[in-house]
Amino acid sequence: MSTNIEIKATVDDLDRLRPCAARLAAQPARILEQEDVFFNTNRGRLKLRCFPDGTGELIQYERPDTPDAKQSDYRIFPTDQPAELRAALAAALGETITVKKTRELYLVGQTRIHLDEVAGLGPFVELEVVLRDGQTPEQGRAIAAELMTALDIRQDALVPCAYADLLCERTAPPLHTTRGSENG
Repeated sequence: MSTNIEIKATVDDLDRLRPCAARLAAQPARILEQEDVFFNTNRGRLKLRCFPDGTGELIQYERPDTPDAKQSDYRIFPTDQPAELRAALAAALGETITVKKTRELYLVGQTRIHLDEVAGLGPFVELEVVLRDGQTPEQGRAIAAELMTALDIRQDALVPCAYADLLCERTAPPLHTTRGSENG
């Protein structure tokens, strides 16, 4: 199982972050179109990431829902049959939600900087510090903190949960509906 330390934050404008991320990165950004299909699970999260070229990745991960830099333990399984895998997983587990995004990926040392435009949610920045063998979560959090400072990511902009959770909150029907009286 692999581990990273990550943060996610809302941003007003990706154009503000792009020049700084580009200066920090060793190479130009890669632009990725991603569709993440989430499935019901008893523990952690399970998503199938589909790419426009017909490939995909099944990603299982566990991560607490807290706004601070958090540890994420994950497994990634590449597939060249994402449609067939999706059908099997949907039949067995049921789908919960699909997240579509355009991601600009910048690599800075052992950190992946994601500038994301998420359909239905807007712009976000993510940092994923991929821990190396023997590296502690605290060391990963220190790297994330340095990059948060360099990119001017504010603590009050941090998001505690996955894009899927944010979309579910936005699209969920209200639990209770109250009809107002005509008298006010």
